Amino acid sequence: MTDQRVLDRAMTLAEMAPHRSVTVGVLADQEGVFPDGRLHDPPVTYLENTEAPAYALTNRKRGVGLGTKRNTTTPADDRGTVVLVTGRRTLCLVGQATDDELIEIPHESVAEVSTHRGLLAHRFVLRTPRRGYHCWVPRGTERSLLESAAEFVRDRVGETPEEMTVDDGANRLTYRGQPVSPENHPGVSTGSAQDDPETT
Repeated sequence: MTDQRVLDRAMTLAEMAPHRSVTVGVLADQEGVFPDGRLHDPPVTYLENTEAPAYALTNRKRGVGLGTKRNTTTPADDRGTVVLVTGRRTLCLVGQATDDELIEIPHESVAEVSTHRGLLAHRFVLRTPRRGYHCWVPRGTERSLLESAAEFVRDRVGETPEEMTVDDGANRLTYRGQPVSPENHPGVSTGSAQDDPETT
């Protein structure tokens, strides 16, 4: 996609978006605070032809927590993170040293969505039956943005979430946000979703 096509599509999608967090600068990766771009490729190039973002979340250093909030995929020093909530999925893009890491969570795989506020940063959290994804945002992020994005996803989840078949580092059994080590918890089995303490 040429630079002009990227910019044109970013403008169109930003105008269509229901929330002001979706901007041309974020979608086209033309934010002044990132002279070389937050990512290697503009976020708009990762969207399918008929896909449009409703909300955009960003962070500079925290990245995305996989499985637990502490097991993070963090961006390289001069890069950042963009999370796009679209009509069919949440797309997490983390700028690495040589490429962008893409993590996608389809809405039909989401079992629970929540938001958490902290002293230094806040989180937009998606949970599938066996995985957790912690999308960090700066402390200054408006509560209404997180709550609206969470409600948007809630409106699109099914009654029986479909587990994803990807190996993205988030596939770990957790309890109260901590990884469960079977040797430390002899009564916990990792064999089925019914055995997961977060889903029972």
